[in-house]
Amino acid sequence: MTRRQKSGGPGPEDGRLDHLLEDDPAELYENAPMGYLSTLPDGRIVKVNRTFCDWIGRPADEVLGEHFQGLLSMGGRVYYETHLVPLLRMQGAVREIALDLVRADGTALACLANAVEIRDDDGVPLLMRATVFEATARRRYERGMLAAQRRAEESERRSLTLQMVVSDLAAALSVGDVASVIVERSREALHARGSALVLVETDPHDPDASPALQPVRADGMPDNLLQELRDAAGSQLAVELARGVRSIVLDDRLRGVQPGLSAAMAAGQLTELVVAPVSADGRRLGVLVLALGAGPDDLIDLGRPGETAMLTTADVNLLWTIGRQAGQALERARLHEETARQAERASFLLEAARLLAEAADVAETVDRLAGLVVGRLADVCVVDLDSDEGLIRPAVRHSDPARAHLAEELRAHHLPRRSKAHPSVHALQSGGTQWIRTVDDAFLQSVAVDEAHLEVMRALDLTAVAAVPLTAEGRQLGVLTIAADTRRGPFTVADVEVAEQLALQLGLVVARAQRFDLAVRTSHALQANLLPPAPPSLEGLAIAVRYLAATYGVDVGGDFYDVVQLPGVEVGLAVGDVVGHDITAAATMGQLRSVYRALLADGPAPGVIVDRLQTGWPLLSLRRMATALFASLDPVSGRLRIASAGHPPPVLVDGGRAGYLPVRPSRMLGAPPSQAVEWNGLLPRGASLVLFTDGLVESRSADIDEGFDLLLAAASSAGTSDPDALCDHLLSELTGAHRADDIALLVLTRL
Repeated sequence: MTRRQKSGGPGPEDGRLDHLLEDDPAELYENAPMGYLSTLPDGRIVKVNRTFCDWIGRPADEVLGEHFQGLLSMGGRVYYETHLVPLLRMQGAVREIALDLVRADGTALACLANAVEIRDDDGVPLLMRATVFEATARRRYERGMLAAQRRAEESERRSLTLQMVVSDLAAALSVGDVASVIVERSREALHARGSALVLVETDPHDPDASPALQPVRADGMPDNLLQELRDAAGSQLAVELARGVRSIVLDDRLRGVQPGLSAAMAAGQLTELVVAPVSADGRRLGVLVLALGAGPDDLIDLGRPGETAMLTTADVNLLWTIGRQAGQALERARLHEETARQAERASFLLEAARLLAEAADVAETVDRLAGLVVGRLADVCVVDLDSDEGLIRPAVRHSDPARAHLAEELRAHHLPRRSKAHPSVHALQSGGTQWIRTVDDAFLQSVAVDEAHLEVMRALDLTAVAAVPLTAEGRQLGVLTIAADTRRGPFTVADVEVAEQLALQLGLVVARAQRFDLAVRTSHALQANLLPPAPPSLEGLAIAVRYLAATYGVDVGGDFYDVVQLPGVEVGLAVGDVVGHDITAAATMGQLRSVYRALLADGPAPGVIVDRLQTGWPLLSLRRMATALFASLDPVSGRLRIASAGHPPPVLVDGGRAGYLPVRPSRMLGAPPSQAVEWNGLLPRGASLVLFTDGLVESRSADIDEGFDLLLAAASSAGTSDPDALCDHLLSELTGAHRADDIALLVLTRL
């Protein structure tokens, strides 16, 4: 049905409309609002309409016979060969393929192409028919949309970067933490080759001096670049910082005025440096330096030759904001670090006070204290003390293990041999602190006693020395000397004040130790006289004994051991522990051992000895209770009898296995008497019997049951039946330098 039939009747314009509707199809083809063309399978054009020819500015007779791909841009040709033709072969048709035609004047015409492939009955391609639509406006619209999308993505990226910076800085507690956040985030934000946070430090004692640049954190920066930047700014560094975000481009002008900086940038393959100020409350604290450029891994450079990427306003604003956030975070971190340093000083003094309060052996305590000093306060610590033999040097320590030998060499140059110009000598003579704030070679030469001493001090790289006298009860007891090297830097007033407080505590300890020394020497003499002599040499037996007094309190205790040849062939064995480890305990131990020896006159059994001691304890007027274990052994038959008065059972070690003998203890000596129970058994040849006091298994940090288990494990792992070796192994495994109780150990092996 025609349009006229649908409308219901003829009209005045029906004739022209019929003419248009019945126009020649060739005319429609030639003047269609899109380009038509047909090509052979190899791309040669065999038919084309006028619209297509007008678009490219070439007549039809020039276009016919040309290859379609020859009319495309370089990228279009690649796409035609690699995508369009393969898709046609697979699908038989393609739609809306974006291509750029090249006009006769060389300009590009953006188009969209649809194409179908005509094939014969065998599927062999015969012809390609294509329709081309002009898409310049559409392409412009798409580019605008893409640009807007990129701007939105960049804005979102900057916002996200700023959010991450603020979040990370909130968790940063130190200047190093702040530097890590700023350097890493800013480098990511600008896709920089490298970045660095540099703080500006001024000398409070010399306000006219040029500020110094101190790099806190640098990633990906050439080694000498920051120093060249500092040299380039020179005395105008403060002015440069006040100018805000700046860009330093590597160009001919920079090469002419700053050849050093230019060479450093060129060596690092950098094209531009971006410098952003780091500030807080209007004060310039430092700068953030970003290095831009093409790296060695950038295989494809999308920029034009000679083109330099410029910072956008958004980038500048981002760097301004990051710089302000960094400045505020730095101020918080510095305040936190200073608070932490004050807390650390207080903790240091408390730790030193605790260590000094536990002092028993002054020389050992002073050495440990020196170790504490070089760990927290100084790099070198030397302590000179007064003694009966004159001045001694019990402690010389260095914080660096690699330089410990240099500190040890200072032992040979103690105070009597030092120059009178040495601050330690001045401190000892004047009774006041001597603080050398700057150590130079002239100072070292003035205090050295010889060339060897001078070389040692030079090798220590000292920058500051402080000597504080040790004073107590109006007497000069020695001197504490601390020193700092180039890594730590000079001492602060707070450091010297801490050293003075430490010297005050140490002086009190030394004075107390001198009073205590007489009691210690007396206790040693008493201990030597109260302990039994070395065990006798007995046929068929190998015996070893050890005695270790507790390291807390007076160096004397109430533990004892004894080995006695009884009438006949038997051997009497005893081990005991008087409560406490003081003079009274030692005296009680001597009395108990003497009474035990007296009871052996008629050769009683071990159980009888326990009963007699429990019954006669009130008559002995002994002021302490005690535990004891008594035994008799026949070396020939191996017969063994044991009785215990509240004492731990002995350990039998045989064939690499260890176990406690089932000796049932009665009440300890001094408690209400109870009937002793005697254990009888055999000691095999080659087996070892271990008698001990509870100091071997007791610990302040563990349950005693755990100590008993550890003793069995140590005895089993000894791998020897030699009594001396077994004693040494048990003490090595179960004891340390500090013991809370005395230890008596008796090991007997039947040969």
